Amino acid sequence: MRSLARLVFPALRWQARGGFAHEQRRIERTLALGVGGYIVFGGSAQAARDLIAQLKAAQPHPLLFGADCERGAGQQFAGLTHLPPPAALGFLGREDLTARCGAITAREGRYVGLDWVFAPVADLDLEPHNPIVQTRSFGDDPEAVSAQVAAWVRAAEGEGIITSPKHYPGHGRTTADSHERLPVVGASLDVLLDSDLEPFASAIAAGARSIMVDQVAYPAWDPTGRPASLSPVILGYLRQRLGFDGVVVTDALIMQGVLAGRGLGSAAVAAVAAGADALLYPGDAEAVVEALERAASGVLAQKRLEESLARIETLARAGAGAPGPPAPDLADHAGLAGAVADLAMAVLRGEKLSLEVPIEITVVDDDVGGPYAVGPRHLFAERLRAGGVPIGPGGSRIVLVYAEPRSWKGRAGLGARSRAALRRLAAGSGLIVLFGHPRLEAQLPGSAPVLCAWHGQPLMQEAAARWVLARVR
Repeated sequence: MRSLARLVFPALRWQARGGFAHEQRRIERTLALGVGGYIVFGGSAQAARDLIAQLKAAQPHPLLFGADCERGAGQQFAGLTHLPPPAALGFLGREDLTARCGAITAREGRYVGLDWVFAPVADLDLEPHNPIVQTRSFGDDPEAVSAQVAAWVRAAEGEGIITSPKHYPGHGRTTADSHERLPVVGASLDVLLDSDLEPFASAIAAGARSIMVDQVAYPAWDPTGRPASLSPVILGYLRQRLGFDGVVVTDALIMQGVLAGRGLGSAAVAAVAAGADALLYPGDAEAVVEALERAASGVLAQKRLEESLARIETLARAGAGAPGPPAPDLADHAGLAGAVADLAMAVLRGEKLSLEVPIEITVVDDDVGGPYAVGPRHLFAERLRAGGVPIGPGGSRIVLVYAEPRSWKGRAGLGARSRAALRRLAAGSGLIVLFGHPRLEAQLPGSAPVLCAWHGQPLMQEAAARWVLARVR
């Protein structure tokens, strides 16, 4: 039998100091194990491209490289294109624009060396208290979201990259973050069939070669209470009823949704036994491989292991045989991204806007304090200055509210500190720009106009600034 390490995909993270150098020992150990590839986080496009090319050349079997690119390859790799979040695309409802975003993501991802993107999000935005989906979803309507997901998948797969719609069978009803604990969804299979599962069926029909499964329990469907990634019942439905024969990949195996009450090794073995093929982002790859090898002589049937190994090999060989992509037209991609971002600016409150210079800009950042640093927050002001608007007190005040769905944030709404700051600031403001979900407008006090810019990424900050520039006296 081929090495079971081929089912394991550790993470490689870039650091501001030293780049990928700190990962060298991990790389050496996991290459020696014979892992199937890696998920890559961060770095410049060139640094990621150099690393991936080096590792692919060093390994005797084809490696698969993936990344989370829900908002374009620029989400991970500096120098590539940021694209609007799915909620903004869903708001526009233009499948042609969504398809172009999928194609751009694929072209730039393949140029860096990626074979695989863990996108698009196919979850429905159904639960207002959901702390982790929100603007990552195309919306709450199953038919509309299915069309958006299918358009993205067709375009990206058409450019040669492997897509992985997520998080089957649907993370949209959860009120907990599976990074922190195991969320439980009480909906029955019949309810899920009428809504949550539709985008995944559409993704499969559109040609998705991989599906990511979530770390959420559905006890009305699988009474054992196991997370979906460990459930033979839920994964069996994906195979037998939805007809999916591609690669099933787990969500990250660092998440408490799958680790709570069990060790990493037992979780990995249970996932493969249930029908998963690729084990993503384990904290200890060696421990996972050892657990798989021990289980291969008992718990895990040889046929089940061979099925997963064959699926991984099929993907890897397809990637290895694909011609090298041309350099992407980044200027064209940036133009499209900016145009779509401009279209997506949505006024949630206030018909009349009166802004006088100078503009005083105040930031209420609801995203600080988590395990990962927030992105740059200065670009809105920088863009206004570049447009000739003086920045400072004496004229109108604009409040920027950053409130993204973030891992380990643990809540959907604004925190107490942010709400307190807004009570002080909102009354005298000429405009509030919300870089978050439109439903958060209900938590913004006062009557100041509210512009929804969906996400705090650089692309959306600059689009919001362009919107303001067109309306400053």
